[in-house]
Amino acid sequence: MSFHDGLAFAWGALRGHRLRTTLTVVGIAVGIGAVVALTALGEGARRYVVQEFAALGSNLLIVLPGKVETSGAAPFGGVLRDLTLEDFQAVERVTGVKMAAPLASGAETVRFGDLSRSVPVLGTTGEFAPLRRLHVAQGSFLPAREPHVGGFEIVLGFKVAKELFGSESPLGKTVRVGPYRFRVIGVLAPRGRGLGFDFDELALIPVRTAMRIFNRTSLFRILVECHDHRDMDTVRKRVEEVLFRRHRAQDVTVVSQDAVLEAFSSILRTLTWALSGIAAVSLLVAGIGIMNVMLVAVTERRREIGLLKAVGVTQGQVLVVFLMEALILAGLGGVLGLGLGTGSVWVFKGFYPNFPASPPSWAFAAALSVALGVGALFGLWPAARAARVDPVLALAGGGR
Repeated sequence: MSFHDGLAFAWGALRGHRLRTTLTVVGIAVGIGAVVALTALGEGARRYVVQEFAALGSNLLIVLPGKVETSGAAPFGGVLRDLTLEDFQAVERVTGVKMAAPLASGAETVRFGDLSRSVPVLGTTGEFAPLRRLHVAQGSFLPAREPHVGGFEIVLGFKVAKELFGSESPLGKTVRVGPYRFRVIGVLAPRGRGLGFDFDELALIPVRTAMRIFNRTSLFRILVECHDHRDMDTVRKRVEEVLFRRHRAQDVTVVSQDAVLEAFSSILRTLTWALSGIAAVSLLVAGIGIMNVMLVAVTERRREIGLLKAVGVTQGQVLVVFLMEALILAGLGGVLGLGLGTGSVWVFKGFYPNFPASPPSWAFAAALSVALGVGALFGLWPAARAARVDPVLALAGGGR
């Protein structure tokens, strides 16, 4: 029996039981589709984080209040202590610092007339816009002034301005933030969500005013941009030394953008593999289904197997034929699953077009290889059982 004859025989046997074949193929396809889709979402999340950090440039340092150990994890936790405006001014003067921006944050209701909206409010300075690569669609950003000098200017996110003012220009209008009155001087261009903030749905005010409104003595963060990426470690150590001298203690954490990015990438990469592993459990179930189908086929086709052996087909050739059936089932399920997974990712992107979800190139080869491996693994025992059938007993209708 040639390879082509064996393939034709296996395909004909599967076509003879179309419903059973279809259900088995669908089982494999669902497992492969789930692996591809979850891998695409996990990789998309990692790409999204990388893109957001890249949008900030490559020379960013982040100063956090509290001493935090960051090895192997994202910089969260630790004992928080005050990070003051005086600390920010001292950091600005460090050699190698191109620009810096303080951040104070809170949530408050912004009102205009009878309309109101609860939004995140960021207190910062004029340097925040170039540092975060923000663009102003109307008016201007916060004015450049000493951070200790409060002001009552406000810059609105695109969605906030649209909901409060509609098609009317908000420039020069007065809005209330809590009990305080602010003059709208600018509206941000549409930006969307990035690293914890949806810039379309927030408001920005001078940092000193924000600290007064929210009754804060400590800054939330200080963002620092260095002149040269190669000097980031040196600048980070200088910033730490300056703040150590000011506080007489190591009570702040200075992390680089690269360190935070690597931490997030590591976490998301692990999550991607974990999700893919969970989805792969369905492949195990599908593999058991293949094995059951093949065992039933061996039982039903004993006379056929006996006839094949009686006309000279060897035991090895019988094993190969039945193994081909299992591989055809797995291969069809794998190809269908790749289409199913890719299609589900495109549907997801239709709802969230800005999310960079797409299956990595290795996922296709890996998924198809896993499908064929499952087919071979779970089809081997039934194939071996078919190969051991005694032709005399099979044709006589007895034996095992």
